[in-house]
Amino acid sequence: MSEESKNKIAIVTGGADGIGLSTSKLLAEKNYIVIISDINEEAGKHAVDDLVKEGKQADFIKVDVSNYEEVKSLIDQTVEKYKTIDLLVNNAGIGTKEYRRASEHTLEDWDKVIAVNQSGVFYGMKVALGYMLEQGSGNIVNVASLAGVKASTTGMAYAASKFAVVGMTKSAALEYASRNIRINCICPSFTETQLLEDSMFLVPDMREKLVRSIPLKRYAQPEEMAEAIYWLASDKSAFVTGHTLVVDGGLLL
Repeated sequence: MSEESKNKIAIVTGGADGIGLSTSKLLAEKNYIVIISDINEEAGKHAVDDLVKEGKQADFIKVDVSNYEEVKSLIDQTVEKYKTIDLLVNNAGIGTKEYRRASEHTLEDWDKVIAVNQSGVFYGMKVALGYMLEQGSGNIVNVASLAGVKASTTGMAYAASKFAVVGMTKSAALEYASRNIRINCICPSFTETQLLEDSMFLVPDMREKLVRSIPLKRYAQPEEMAEAIYWLASDKSAFVTGHTLVVDGGLLL
């Protein structure tokens, strides 16, 4: 058993599917007690049941990360039960409903994407950092996107929210580095998840067009993103904070 992760407590938002689910599974394998939070209660409970059947320790708490009180309750409940929070993975996120240029962007889509992808990450950091300061240690990994480090011609809300995640990560990392709290983020490229599938219908032949743009000529698997998240959460990256880890198959090149 790894002494590094023995008995550590991790919260993974959006942990019932895609990158979040793969991350929850990997952390459980590394002997973390994993609290899976997700707005999808059925999928979240199913994920926890599967982990428990494998002898892992996991709980589920339903959360809409765009609601501050629900995020606060998630972290409060976790600390009340387990007395600590060692790792927060701010993974929950949504895509835009349609690809539109800035002047055509709907206010509804803008407000929803910003609420989940940007405010949700802020809420998680705000509450978790309070506890991490008290206990004198902690680790936060935020999930941004390649859309958070490069321009795109459509989907401004999504890009804005992910650029914000990168900025919030760097700012908070600088603020809390001296307090033994590390904060990093990953920027995934196109990954085989439901979020990717949901966007495919928006543009004809999008799947084929996208894969041709990736130098490695394939999509990422969610397990590959989970490994990147775990590295940032582990002692293997103990001297890394405020870092934006792009995991994109060379696409940014």
